[in-house]
Amino acid sequence: MTDAPKEPRAPRQGRLSYRDAGVDIAAGAEVVRRIAAHVARVRRPEQLDTLGGFAGLFALPAGYDEPVLAACTDGVGTKLAVAQATGRHDTVGIDLVAMVVNDLVVTGAEPLFLLDYVATGAVDPDVLEAVVRGIVEGCAQAGCTLLGGETAEHPGTMPAGSYDLSACAVGVVERSRILGPARVREGDVLVGLPSSGLHSNGYSLVRKALLSPEFGGFDLADVPPGLDRPLGEVLLEPTRIYVRPVLAACALPNAPVHAAAHVTGGGIVENVPRMLPPDLAAVVELGAVPRPPIFDLIAALGVDDDEMARTFNLGLGMVLAVAQGAREAVTKALGEAGQPAIVVGRVEPRPAGAPALRLLS
Repeated sequence: MTDAPKEPRAPRQGRLSYRDAGVDIAAGAEVVRRIAAHVARVRRPEQLDTLGGFAGLFALPAGYDEPVLAACTDGVGTKLAVAQATGRHDTVGIDLVAMVVNDLVVTGAEPLFLLDYVATGAVDPDVLEAVVRGIVEGCAQAGCTLLGGETAEHPGTMPAGSYDLSACAVGVVERSRILGPARVREGDVLVGLPSSGLHSNGYSLVRKALLSPEFGGFDLADVPPGLDRPLGEVLLEPTRIYVRPVLAACALPNAPVHAAAHVTGGGIVENVPRMLPPDLAAVVELGAVPRPPIFDLIAALGVDDDEMARTFNLGLGMVLAVAQGAREAVTKALGEAGQPAIVVGRVEPRPAGAPALRLLS
């Protein structure tokens, strides 16, 4: 027995628009109009077009004998939940740029341009303008242009007040100046660049430890013990951008910077070994690193030392492997570029079966 054919549904009276389905094209156009002036702030001379095209055009800079392009992509993660809970959206754009260009510069590459992607449940021009204002500020700090991007409205799949961010960046480096494990030598000095705080990693654990009722139970407006300002402000402290100081150190004669590690997802434990060859290990003295108080607050709520080190930067945002005789020249170049630096360890032989990292308290 077969079902009887269904009668066609009677047509709905009136007109149906994209806006009725939850997508406001006019609001999206308003965002583009507002951000145009911000984006112009970070335009580089190699950029060949203006905002609004289908694809961005960018010429390779002059002066390279054998230019190599470097590219990477990243996002901000659940730090966005803090921004959306506090209603402050002008710093996470800096985080977005930082997470990408800090990964890029560890190759020795100069960031050239960035492309951003914003997905939201409903376009709010005020919120998205604040986000892009932060992205432009991050690009200004990194010396790259915001070449283009995309804003996507996803009604029905994301709540109206939420958004997610991602970006990719492209840079260029002279082939002979590429940083990496192949250049690291026994006896290299490890120079640490302090972090501004949590940066943009581990926020699922941060929120569980600090905000959930069974652990910290704090409100974002609270000033917990050991902190000097509201918790929400501390958690939204932007990720430090290390591009200009690192490139200044890389430009020194004889190329004394051999490799670098951006201490991001996976913390110190997972990231420092990434800059080492298999036969060498890093010894890092954590006691030499200034530790922002937010880490002590999280640890006091039940996160043990091993978990802290494999989740967070613990005050160490980037590590450089530097030729032994160049430590003073490198730390001076970093300081002149506005980045404090401290010697935090050394590179030593790694016996078979030994770990790639030793942490000293």
